[in-house]
Amino acid sequence: MNKRSFLKTASTLVGAAVFSPILNCTPKKPEMATTAFKNWAGNLTFSTQEIHTPDTMDEAISLVKKLTKLRPLGSAHSFNRIADSDKNLISTQNLNRLVDLDTTQMTVTVEAGMKYGDLCLLLDKAGYALHNLASLPHISIAGSISTGTHGSGLGNGNLSTAVSAIEMINGKGEIIHFQRDKDPEFNGAVVALGALGLITKITLDVQPTFQMAQMVYQNLPTSALMENFETIMSAGYSVSLFTDWSKDQINQVWIKKKVDTSGAIDFPENFFGAVPAAGNLHPVESMSAESCTDQMGILGPWYERLPHFKMEFQPSAGEELQSEFFVPLENAYPAFIAVQEMAKEIGPHLFISEIRGIQADDLWLSPCFERNAIAFHTTWKQEIPEVMALLPKMEEKLSEFGARPHWAKLFTVPPSELENRYPKFKDFKKLMQQHDPEGKFRNVFIEKNIFGNA
Repeated sequence: MNKRSFLKTASTLVGAAVFSPILNCTPKKPEMATTAFKNWAGNLTFSTQEIHTPDTMDEAISLVKKLTKLRPLGSAHSFNRIADSDKNLISTQNLNRLVDLDTTQMTVTVEAGMKYGDLCLLLDKAGYALHNLASLPHISIAGSISTGTHGSGLGNGNLSTAVSAIEMINGKGEIIHFQRDKDPEFNGAVVALGALGLITKITLDVQPTFQMAQMVYQNLPTSALMENFETIMSAGYSVSLFTDWSKDQINQVWIKKKVDTSGAIDFPENFFGAVPAAGNLHPVESMSAESCTDQMGILGPWYERLPHFKMEFQPSAGEELQSEFFVPLENAYPAFIAVQEMAKEIGPHLFISEIRGIQADDLWLSPCFERNAIAFHTTWKQEIPEVMALLPKMEEKLSEFGARPHWAKLFTVPPSELENRYPKFKDFKKLMQQHDPEGKFRNVFIEKNIFGNA
């Protein structure tokens, strides 16, 4: 498919995607809202109903220049107040077009509001793929990269590592471009928490499309992790461990593999004592697997195997809370044991915990900055007081390993500790002062967690 044909097809498909209620979890415009606007999980009510939805770059620039306080809003999949504002939100939901596919440079450029699920369909039809995806394909690209969101695989960087260029409108109303290997500030501008400006376009690395399959194994003895943690987490292109911490076994191991040069995929009959599941499973085994991507070693395109959940279904558990902490790979097993010691406290409030590996990167505020990481992700029941009381205990357990929290999920790590755990923290604050000297894009979350202001 040549570039002209691709862009023509892309325009048609994006148009369909924009008006699909299944593929989009988009905020309502203020005039359409009949109730207070909440995030996707429903645990957080935004502090304003002033949601602006520019349709063009000129409209976006005008809004940034006019408004004295604002925050960018993606698909509202954050669990804390990182995207909140008590003044104005600028939603990128209508800035969701595919701009360019460069088959020479092997990149694709999209507007900030495009969701991964929509882009996947366009890329695969043209014969291309992204290197990785998160467990949910329903999230916006700009919001994902700004918070260090990731997929899995010790050989794969988080989603932000695919970014090769960014266009944004900074706090001064200027159109700024950051390009990898060209601009020294690039590594500070990718995972930037929405604190430098409003991202308008993103350029991502692509590769030729590929086929994958996934197999789920059950009841992995936790004793196998003591000597084989890295080997287990490296057993596929992407590996996830799911546990409810209630027994000396990992409930499920999801292994995703690419086809080899012969078109085959080899899954073992026995995986360190775990056995293949008899059928498709949901990570929370009491839930229907209908919403999950196909398992049982069945071949399919990359975008239908890398996520855990299908694009056409309500993602994950719905009403829930999420937290996630990243520790260095070399500390994976002692960190696992530290969390396991809380099993009795965690259990009553838990849906499931997921453990994944992510490759190191050089992005200043990435939780994987300069270290291969193991992420301990927990999906909690929506029992907010109980969960918020448990988080400081879990954080204390993981503090000796320098655990870094996911920026868009629940945590209580104090700002002084965050600064200690990110070597480029002070450089990022200088970058904020440079591009947003009046603090236009700051909110309570940024003031507290970056500047230490209560």
